[in-house]
Amino acid sequence: MKATQIRELSAQDITARIAELEEEQFRLEFRGATEVLSDPLRLRVIRRDIARLKTVLREQATAKAGAAGTAGR
Repeated sequence: MKATQIRELSAQDITARIAELEEEQFRLEFRGATEVLSDPLRLRVIRRDIARLKTVLREQATAKAGAAGTAGR
């Protein structure tokens, strides 16, 4: 998922997507410990998607806090 696509989502949607990906990551890591994964690259993609989602979520939070801080001046 690209950052531009993520920026179009609401904070709730981003949080839900993070939870989904973290669960999928857990399942793949667990399965990888017991057997050979058919697509080990998927773990890297999931990890990077989670980081991208968290980054955009943080950007939105700081933008909102910055807007609230400058509105009071």
